[in-house]
Amino acid sequence: MSDGRRFVARCVFRLWARAVLPLLSATAGPACGQDVAWLTEVTRSPARPVLEQAGTIAPLLAADGSGTADLSQWQVQRQLVRQQWLQFLGPMPEPPALDVKIVTSEQVGTVVRQLVEYTGEPGLRVQGYLLIPHETVPLPSGAAYAGKRPAVVALHQTTSVSIDEIAGVSGPDAMQIGLKLARRGFIVFCPRCFLWQDVSNLNEAVQRHRSRHPQTLGMARMLYDASRAVDLLSDMQQVDNQQISAIGHSLGGKEVLYLAAFDERVRAAVSCEGGLGFRSTNWDAAWYLGPAIRDPQFPLNHHQLLALAAPRPLLVVGGESGPGAADGDRSWVLINAALPVWKLYPGPIRLGLLNHGEGHVIPDAVFEKMAQWLTVYAGR
Repeated sequence: MSDGRRFVARCVFRLWARAVLPLLSATAGPACGQDVAWLTEVTRSPARPVLEQAGTIAPLLAADGSGTADLSQWQVQRQLVRQQWLQFLGPMPEPPALDVKIVTSEQVGTVVRQLVEYTGEPGLRVQGYLLIPHETVPLPSGAAYAGKRPAVVALHQTTSVSIDEIAGVSGPDAMQIGLKLARRGFIVFCPRCFLWQDVSNLNEAVQRHRSRHPQTLGMARMLYDASRAVDLLSDMQQVDNQQISAIGHSLGGKEVLYLAAFDERVRAAVSCEGGLGFRSTNWDAAWYLGPAIRDPQFPLNHHQLLALAAPRPLLVVGGESGPGAADGDRSWVLINAALPVWKLYPGPIRLGLLNHGEGHVIPDAVFEKMAQWLTVYAGR
């Protein structure tokens, strides 16, 4: 076996090992069968959605499209789909010890905001903001705090200030997703994307990444780093590691899609305006998936990632139109293609699209629903 294939095999095994117990417990859905009151609204597809240049949308359940009979057969197919994607993304090294160090710490109202530094991949230090509610802050569900809290990986959008905005250091209130969730009782970690970690521009970040990993795409590095953020939260004594979720907007929404698909420790997720369709946004950029996806015959597509996330609650948020809008009714083409897999699991389908139609933004009312999604499905 070549070194490249060994790396892929190790990555597959590591992710598979993380998957077994979480998947078994996830099939039961939320405690007491609770759902958001508006679940039906976001799981109802419009008639005949159209996605231009959708690419190959291969059947998920059988090569001939006839479908499989039960969940056990999908679990076999699931591992094949995962492996295909991991091979395309390319190998990443086994994660080392985190070795977390606190750089700065400050009190922001009821939240302690710490800038921390830790080891991402071997030999590389990464920074992120850790937001910890005071013990007097109730849990997101409204219950009194009693020992452990649910936690969220909050992934920032494309911005020159990277983690400062999402952690509430600067920027508009609408983008301070992490700080707002911490004020609601979540422990929140906001890691810095590698595109802004000790580099002057995005191309330099890609060049450095490719010099270390010539066969590995930028999206693989983003997935690896997001999973390291889950590692960090899982290691915290204050965190209920059965209640870790993820949220992100734009670039962060892209990362959430991959994290929810490949890291089953993520119990619920909100991907806001990441763009499910390959042509809906700049997925072909060097720091994401590269030019291979431009080929109409490219065999993979994002409906497979939506299927890999099943049955853990996943909400896609779209702005439909306006400057930069990446998701909307057209995204239902890929969601609908994933639904045959979701229907194999017991209970309600918790894969939905909240289309607010206001462009590439997060309106206040939409954030309320995003926060409610995480609270109901991973906030107790």
